[in-house]
Amino acid sequence: MDQQSQLAVILGSDPVPFETLISHLMSSSNEQRSHAEALFNVCKQSEPDALCLRLAHLLQVCAQPDTRAMAAILLRKLLTRDDSYIWPRLNVSTHSSIKSVLLNQIQVETAQSLSKKLCDTVSELASSILPENGWPELLPFMFQCVSSDSPRLQESAFLIFAQLSQYIGDVLTPFIKDLHTVFLKCLSENSNADVKIAALNAVINFIQCLTSSSDRDRFQDLLPAMMKTLTEALNNGNEATAQEALELLIELAETEPRFLRRQIVDVVGSMLQIAEAESLEEGTRHLAIEFVVTLAEARERAPGMMRKLPQFISRLFAILMRLLLDIEDDAAWHTAEVEDEDAGETSNYAVGQECLDRLAISLGGNTIVPVASEQFSTYLAAPEWQKHHAALIALAQIAEGCSKVMVKNLEQVVSMVLNSFNHSHPRVRWAAINAIGQLSTDLGPDLQNQYHQRVLPALAAAMDDFQNPRVQAHAASAVLNFSENCTPEILTPYLDGIVSKLLVLLQNGKQMVQEGALTALASVADSSQEHFQKYYDAVMPYLKALLVNATDKSNRMLRAKSMECISIVGMAVGKEKFRDDAKQVMEVLMSLQVSQMETDDPTTSYMLQAWARLCKCLGQDFLPYMSVVMPPLLQSAQLKPDVTITSADSDNDIEDSDDERLYFVTVLSKFTSNDINVNTCMYIFFILICIGKKLFSHVFYFSIFSFKNINNLRNTHPCLHVHRHCMDT
Repeated sequence: MDQQSQLAVILGSDPVPFETLISHLMSSSNEQRSHAEALFNVCKQSEPDALCLRLAHLLQVCAQPDTRAMAAILLRKLLTRDDSYIWPRLNVSTHSSIKSVLLNQIQVETAQSLSKKLCDTVSELASSILPENGWPELLPFMFQCVSSDSPRLQESAFLIFAQLSQYIGDVLTPFIKDLHTVFLKCLSENSNADVKIAALNAVINFIQCLTSSSDRDRFQDLLPAMMKTLTEALNNGNEATAQEALELLIELAETEPRFLRRQIVDVVGSMLQIAEAESLEEGTRHLAIEFVVTLAEARERAPGMMRKLPQFISRLFAILMRLLLDIEDDAAWHTAEVEDEDAGETSNYAVGQECLDRLAISLGGNTIVPVASEQFSTYLAAPEWQKHHAALIALAQIAEGCSKVMVKNLEQVVSMVLNSFNHSHPRVRWAAINAIGQLSTDLGPDLQNQYHQRVLPALAAAMDDFQNPRVQAHAASAVLNFSENCTPEILTPYLDGIVSKLLVLLQNGKQMVQEGALTALASVADSSQEHFQKYYDAVMPYLKALLVNATDKSNRMLRAKSMECISIVGMAVGKEKFRDDAKQVMEVLMSLQVSQMETDDPTTSYMLQAWARLCKCLGQDFLPYMSVVMPPLLQSAQLKPDVTITSADSDNDIEDSDDERLYFVTVLSKFTSNDINVNTCMYIFFILICIGKKLFSHVFYFSIFSFKNINNLRNTHPCLHVHRHCMDT
C-alpha cells in the first residue's frame, strides 16, 4: 500500500488505524516508530485539519491513558509557535473545535498527569492567539475554574495562569486586581496542597512578569500566605510539596529579590529554621540553604540586603560548618589510587563546601571573616578531628571571596593552617595541606613572599608521610600551587630539599604520588627556569624512564604527566641543556603518535601540549619533525592536511642542512569549523605560532590553511579562544 492509501485509511472513518499510528509513535522498535513518524509528518503536511481533529477526538474518546497523553503532547507540538506550528493553516471551524475540546477536556479529565499535559497544550496555543484576542473565552473560563469548588479545576487554572505569565504576561496585566484577589484567597483559605502549589507558582511567575515595581509591590501582602504554603506542607509532613514550594521561592529570590526586602527578616529566619531542623530530609534543608545563599548572591538586584542581617550571616555560616562535619573516616579514602577519591564525603558535606564558597564571594571578607574567625577558633579547640577538618576546609573555601581581608591577617591564617600539619589524623593533615594550596592561589604572591620560609619546609616534611600516600600526593600538589605564584629568587634556596623529596616520591611512591610529584616537578622547573639546570641531570633519567616504561593502561596518566614534565623541564633549562635528551623524547612521542590510542587515553591531549612546548624550546631544531608531527595533529582535529616541508633549492633532508635557505611549510586544509576539536585546534595554533616565531626567524614563507579558511573559522566557530588563536596565527 502506497503512502497516500495509508493516509486515507489512517484518517478514514474507522478510528482504529489512527490509534494504532499514535501507539506506534511510542513504540520501542526504531523501525516501527520511524515509519509512524513518516506517516504522521505526511498527515501534518497534507491534511493538517484532519490530523488535529483526530488528535482532539482521541482526547475525548480513547480509553488508553497513554494514548490520550500522547495525543495531548502531539497536539501541543503542533500548536506551539515554532517550525511545526500549523494553526494558521487550519480553517476556522477546526480552530473552534480544538479550542472547545481543550476546555471541555480540562473540565472532565480526572488523571492529574494528563490534566497537566492539557494545561500545557492550552497555554502554548493561548500564548500565540490570546494577544490578538483569538481566544476570548479562555480568561473567563479560567476565572470560573478558580472560583469553582473543584480543586482539580482550580489547579488547572493556576497552572495555565503560571505559564501564560511566562509567555504573555502583559496580556494578564490588565487583570492585576482580579488576579491579586484570587491568589490571596487561594493561598490564605484553600486547604488542597496541589492547588496551593499551583497558585504559588502562578503568583511567582506573575510577579516576575510585572515590569513596574509599584505593580509588584501590590502583591507584598501575599508574601506571608506564600510562606504559609511552605510551612503548612512541612507541618503536615509533606516534604515533596515543601520542596516544590522552596524551588519556586528560590526562583523568586534569584529574579526579584527586592520583592522580599520588606519582610526579609521573617523570610530568612524561617528558611534558617528549616535548614537547622535535622528531623527534615536533607533535600529540604539544602533547598532552604540555597534560598538564603541565592539572596546573598543577588548583589546587583538588591545590593547590601543580606549584609544588613549580620545575625543571620553568623547563623548560616554555623549551619554550613555543621554540614562539613558530616564526613566519615572511610577506609577507601586512605587506600585510594587517585587523588579525587572522595570516600566518606556526603551530600551535606558537598553542599557545605559549595555554599561557603558562594557566600564568601557574594558578601566579601569584611562580612565573612569576623564570623569565620570566631567559629574557626571554636572548632579548632574541639577534640574531634572532624571539627579541625571542617575548619580547614571552610578556610580554603572562603579564601577566594575573602582574599583582600585575609591578606591583611596572613600571620593568623598561616599559623592556623601550619599548626594542623602535625595533627594526629591524616585527613586533618590533608585538609591543612589543601588549605595551603588554595591559599597559595588566592592569597598569592603575598603568602609566598612573606611565609615561604615556613610553608615550603612544612610541605617538604609532609612528603615524608609514607604511611599516608594521599597526604604525600597532596603535599606535592600544594608545591605546585605555591610555586605558581613564586619568583625564582624565593624558590631557589629550597630547590635542593624539594627536588630531592620529589625524586624519592617518583621512585618509591604509589602511582597517585608519582603523578603528584611529576606535576610538582614541572611547576618547580617552570618557576625556577635556568636555576633548575643544576638538577637536570638527576631528574631527567627518571622522567625518561617513566615515559618509556609506563605502558600499561593503568599507567596512562602517569605516562602523560611524564611527557608534560619533560617538556616543561626542557623549556626551563633551555635547548642547549635539553638537546640530547630531546631527540630521544621526540622519538618516543612520534612512536606514540602513530600508535592506535583509545579515545579516552589522556596521552593524546598531553602530547599535543608537549609538542607545542618542544617546538618553542627547540626552535629550528624542531623543523625535521614537522612532517611527522603535523599530519596526525590535523587528523585529530578532523582536518584533511597536506603538509610539505621543502627547501627552496632542493629536496634534501633538512636535518642534514645547516644553511639558512628558504623553507616552505604548507599546511593546506579544508577547515571544517563545525567538526573541529577545540582543544586540539588551540594546541595546533599554538604550535604554528611557535613555528612562526622560532622556525621562521630569518626569511621564511609560511602558508597555513589559507587566510580564507582561517578567517572563515574565526567568523563561524563558537569558541572565543579559537577566534583569538586565528587572529594570532
